[in-house]
This record gives sequence, structure tokens and C-alpha cells, in this order.
Amino acid sequence: CVIKNERPPMKALVIGAGGVGSAIANIASRRPFITSMVVADRSLSRAQAAVTKVNDPRFSAEEVDASDVNDIRALIRKAAPDIVVNAVDPRFVMPVFLACENENVNYMDMAMSLSRPHPHYPNSETGVKLGDEQFARDWNWCERGIYAVVGMGIEPGMSDIFARYAQDYLFSEIDSVTILDGSNLRVDGYDFAPSFSIWTTIEECLNPPIVWEDGRGWYTTTPFSELEIFDFPEGIGPVECVNVEHEEVILIPQKIDAKKVNFKYGLGAEFITILKTINMLGMDREETVEVQGVSVSPRDLLTASLPDPGTLGERMRGKTCAGTLVKGLDKQGNPKAVYIYNVVDNAWSMKEFGDQAVVWQTAINPVIALELIHNGVWKPQGVNGPEWFESKPYLDLLEEYGTSWHIRDEDVSGILK
Repeated sequence: CVIKNERPPMKALVIGAGGVGSAIANIASRRPFITSMVVADRSLSRAQAAVTKVNDPRFSAEEVDASDVNDIRALIRKAAPDIVVNAVDPRFVMPVFLACENENVNYMDMAMSLSRPHPHYPNSETGVKLGDEQFARDWNWCERGIYAVVGMGIEPGMSDIFARYAQDYLFSEIDSVTILDGSNLRVDGYDFAPSFSIWTTIEECLNPPIVWEDGRGWYTTTPFSELEIFDFPEGIGPVECVNVEHEEVILIPQKIDAKKVNFKYGLGAEFITILKTINMLGMDREETVEVQGVSVSPRDLLTASLPDPGTLGERMRGKTCAGTLVKGLDKQGNPKAVYIYNVVDNAWSMKEFGDQAVVWQTAINPVIALELIHNGVWKPQGVNGPEWFESKPYLDLLEEYGTSWHIRDEDVSGILK
């Protein structure tokens, strides 16, 4: 790779002013390393609202169509950022990614390019995997002397860094890495109101889950496979968890020597039933249908019908947990199992930041990564995942940003020396 040695001021362009994009601006406004930040959205008023909230002259708002590469390129030329942070849903990863490549500007996202199932064996073999389209262009980015840090949210993101920490400091041999996400969040006044984008949740949960195993590589299973009940910490308690498709299963095996990697989402029995019903009714489809002469995507209609997760903070109660369960042998060769995790209480995030727990927990990670890159601690080259980098500097900053991470010992039954 061609490496740029200069450390310019950190000028960022955030594309997407929904819950996560707005929270990124809110968190970044409290950090002095940010020279300027442009927040852009297809709705200029929404971008302006995010900027008004922080009340900081370093921040400004613009309008952009994240589905249009040329429109994004024009905004990049106008804003002249050091890095573009993609905070829109995964449908728009590639337009933003390609616009950055074409304009020779650095890039960061929290979700990777979408997968496409195997045309004949979707529930056993992979087709196009999450992130394949981005990693296929790694050489282009290296050659241009620019970088892309992909999957730098909470999951993927912090969860991958936990896996890197476990490999470097806790384990001599890793049998399995399982990302486990769960919460006890409830929204007053709604029978069903997801705390994160329903479009993205459908994409993750109804696609065939992906698993990685040493000797077999990546493969898929049927949706909602390997149901287990996991007892989440800090009072969240037991939640039904199932395999889902997630970026960690793509990223972690590239840098972490583990025999198995999978991701389990603590959906709970009720949410699993709702998602199965959505699928059965065809409301998860992206293809448009004609409704009284108007073309509409059932999934887009469903998304528009539900409340914006970023607006639910005042009605939300409970905590959300993201963590990495690692099993294997410790540095002395003895059986070891730990759950490394981060918990955010919605009451705390609303009081301190005015952002609901799930979006705040997601948004903190790209800002920390920006600071580490700005300070020259992380030095990305080409297309990189979070586990490409040393974990301790990142983890050391969590408390400074207002949150924490913990290690809980788990049952070592079944782990062989």
C-alpha cells in the first residue's frame, strides 16, 4: 500500500442523519480532535436538526442522495473531508464506498456491503458474502493511498475488538467465538417498536445465517438455527438467541485463529414469531408490488409504518448488551471461557446525550476509531476490519467516552485441554 504520512486536521463528512448519524455528531461534538463535521441526509431538515442539537460551529448540514454515486461525489468535492462516515442503512454501502474510492477519500462504515444467497443451496452454501464487494476492491484502495475501515459500529465493531483482545491477552487457543447481542428494552405505548432499523433487522435475521468453521470455511444454515437461552449480564437476564447473518463471522476468521465463529441475536421468542410472520406474509420482500397504481416495496412500507427508532428514546426502558463469548485454553493451557461485553442503560444515554441506548452504543465506536486514526495509533491501509488493529488503545478510551467494558467468566464444561 501507498501510505500517506501527513496527519491533517480531522474533517469528517457523515452521510445519514438518522438515529446513529445524529448520535455520531452528538458524541463527536464533545471531542476536540474533530476540526469540522458535515452531516448530510436526503432530508436536509433532518441533517439540520442533528446539527442544531449539538450547537457547535464546527458542524454544518448538507443534502445528499445516498443512492446516487455522482451526488455523493459532488458533496465530497464540496465538503473536502478527510474521511466519510457512512451512517445510512446497508443498501447504500456501495454507492458511498465507490464515491469515496473515486474521489480518493477515506471511508468508514458500521455495516458492510450486502450479501446475496446461493442461487441453488441458500441454506447450506454461501453466495456473495457480506463485505465481499468491498474487500474485492482492497488493492484499489491500497494503490490510491486511501483506507476503508469497515464494520466499525457496535456489532460489528466493538465485538470484533473484544475478540482481538481475547486472542492477544487471554487465550493460547480459541475453540469458538460467538457474538451474543441481547437486551430487555421495552417501548412504552407500542406493542411492537424495534429499537433499531427494521429494514436492517429483517436483512440480518431472515437471510440464511452464516457460520465459519476451521476446515470447512463459511457455510449457511436455515434462519433462526441453534436456538439457545443466554443469561445476559447486569440484570438483563435470559433471552432466546438464534444464529443470524452478521459481519463478524466474515471479519473475525481473517485475523483471529478460532475453530468456529458465529453470531447469535437475542431476539426473544415474541420477536422471532413476529419476524417469521413478516416473512410468511411476504412483507420482508424488497421487490416492488403494484398497489392502486403505485409501486411499493413491502419492506419499505413496513419500515415507513413503524416509528423511527431514533425518536423512541423517551419511551424506551431497559438496557442493551453487546458482547463476545470466547471459549478455549488460557495462556497457561487451561480451559477458559469468558463473555466480554458492553452494556448501555437507556436512562443513562438519554440523560447524558439525549440519544437512545442502541443508537448511542453504535455511534460511539466510529468516533473512537476516528480519534485513534487521527492520533496515529491506528494506521489503516486499504480495506480493514476492526480486528486489524491493536485492541487496548480502543478499550482504554471507552471510559473516557462515558461507557465501560467487562469480562465475565463462563462455564468451561466441555472444553478439552
